[in-house]
Amino acid sequence: MSSAATRPAGPDHLWSVDEHLEDILSTVRPLEPIELQLLDAQGCVLVDDVTVPVSLPPFDNSSMDGYAVRVADVADAGEEFPAVLDVVGDVAAGAAEPVRVGPGQAARIMTGAPLPPGAEAVVPVEWTDGGLGEGPVSGMRARSLAPEGAEGQVRVHRPVEARAHVRAKGSDVKAGDRALEAGTILGPPQIALLAAIGRGTVRVRPRPRVVVMSTGSELVQPGENLADGQIYDSNSFALTAAARDAGAIAYRVGAVADDADTLRSTIEDQLVRADLMVTTGGVSVGAYDVVKEALSYAGDEDEAGSGVEFRKLAMQPGKPQGFGSIGPDHTPLLALPGNPVSSYVSFELFVRPAIRALMGLTDLHRPRTRAALKADKALRSPKGRRQFLRGAYADGEVTPVGGSGSHLIAALAHADALIVVPEDVESVEPGDEVEVVLLG
Repeated sequence: MSSAATRPAGPDHLWSVDEHLEDILSTVRPLEPIELQLLDAQGCVLVDDVTVPVSLPPFDNSSMDGYAVRVADVADAGEEFPAVLDVVGDVAAGAAEPVRVGPGQAARIMTGAPLPPGAEAVVPVEWTDGGLGEGPVSGMRARSLAPEGAEGQVRVHRPVEARAHVRAKGSDVKAGDRALEAGTILGPPQIALLAAIGRGTVRVRPRPRVVVMSTGSELVQPGENLADGQIYDSNSFALTAAARDAGAIAYRVGAVADDADTLRSTIEDQLVRADLMVTTGGVSVGAYDVVKEALSYAGDEDEAGSGVEFRKLAMQPGKPQGFGSIGPDHTPLLALPGNPVSSYVSFELFVRPAIRALMGLTDLHRPRTRAALKADKALRSPKGRRQFLRGAYADGEVTPVGGSGSHLIAALAHADALIVVPEDVESVEPGDEVEVVLLG
């Protein structure tokens, strides 16, 4: 299982945040690569470098609708004395055998069409009379409406330099260049590039499948009526959304009642679609902490060492935590506390890095920075605990949002950062520099 199985830590050992995270990351391994169609690979992590097989663009082509010309033929062109050229045909995008442009000639050319042999530049149609024998025009008439536009003569009112309005072959990427590096997350622009260089499939690590499950007989599905003593289940929604935000395919399971057998059965049912399981609630020391009851080692690990260990961490919020593996495939499971802020902070610190490790990424953590504390009074923190306070970050300053209570969901909704107070610091004064985790 994890290195925790051999770690000399008794039930009263107070784990540090770093120890717990290290134990998780030493256990979680990237998912095996698979070959996927491009659209199925969105959000996945590229396994291998991708080399460009063909230059982009693969040929010189026009960046404008206009006329392909020889530079010398329009060198003296002006409004009063335009250059008059014979139009020898059309060159449309996708044309396989474009016409040849000789001295005194021009070819009507469309954006993206290959520059025809003999031509050296493109004159925008707005610099011409469009073959109508009058003044400058604003555009071309559709070929279906005026097929005669591909012949006759055109008057050019301005000169052009060589290669004007021409996209050079390989000006985007050249054959042999590295298009994308291994470890790249494939978003729409990356998928566009892969398609543009002719890749129909790509080898990636799949997005992890994360099953999120909340526990508690008091929990009610949003949209239903509350009875006395009941609350709406927000944790499973928050953590499922957070898992998706981290890059996972996340499945939310409705709240499970405080019954150990029911919880075990539900987990077994969900294992078929889980690369990682996350539970919230039931990990403390109460008589109804069902996750701890159902999944604790309790001397009944299987022979392969599968099981979940429950720990106390030197942090606030989020002191009670559980971690281990379950089922025949030893699926990692992280058991988070049930208070909303505790569960969310725990997700950011422990689950998000685990998800990104499963994806095969090396950048596992949220970005961090230093900021000046903007507050009316000093912040207090319990000695020996690493505290994570909600904050709003802007322009090098961070302002606390709400109090330190682990149930304050409204404050969490208005925070975009976590203020980190180290274990050896009991007070932070206004203006002091603090570490800040940026939540995006």
